[in-house]
Amino acid sequence: MGLLKSSIGRKFAMALSAFFLMFFLLQHFAINITSIFPDNGATFNKLSHFMGTNGLVQYVMQPILIFGVVFHFVMGFILELKNNSARKVSYAKNNGAANSTWMSRNMIYSGAAILAFVILHFIDFWFPEINTKFIQGDWSGLHDGDFRYFHELQHKFQSHIRTIAYVIAFIFLSLHLMHGFNSAFQSVGANNKYTKGLKTFGKLYAILIPLGFVFIAVYHHLKYVLS
Repeated sequence: MGLLKSSIGRKFAMALSAFFLMFFLLQHFAINITSIFPDNGATFNKLSHFMGTNGLVQYVMQPILIFGVVFHFVMGFILELKNNSARKVSYAKNNGAANSTWMSRNMIYSGAAILAFVILHFIDFWFPEINTKFIQGDWSGLHDGDFRYFHELQHKFQSHIRTIAYVIAFIFLSLHLMHGFNSAFQSVGANNKYTKGLKTFGKLYAILIPLGFVFIAVYHHLKYVLS
């Protein structure tokens, strides 16, 4: 692909995949936050069942999402390797830490932590769904006569270790987004009178969305512990 042959093209493609994943993250949060509604999981079950059985979601959006995740992380590691090679020369002339933030210099580490979380999340939720629907052929979403999604979510957050792992992962996600959001806009040339507003929105997004996921995990864990 010609777009990926140049450094600017790779950064542009990386930015587009970042925007897609940030939109998915927001949509994912909008569904998950309903799990704390005082309706015993009814809204969460309905939304989860719709997303899990809708043909457009399952056969179009889901493959695109998986490709987007893989592409973003692979491209991120490629760009980091190329940047590290370039820094060997520039660092001999100046102090790289003085010209960049800690977050920008350590995106590779926060990205690796998030990748580990994505793998855990796939093991917890996505792989069992694939097994149930595509291998066992059960698309009902039911277990013992009720939708299983809310019960499965609650069960996952009974574990102290898993809950802590999720919290740590979302802290890394916040750090990653703190730099990545603005970097993505810069890569697509968004440098105009709205730049300040975009930076403010980016900071709010980077803090509030991960914090919301942390709240959901801790909420269900404490609900189990205190029950």
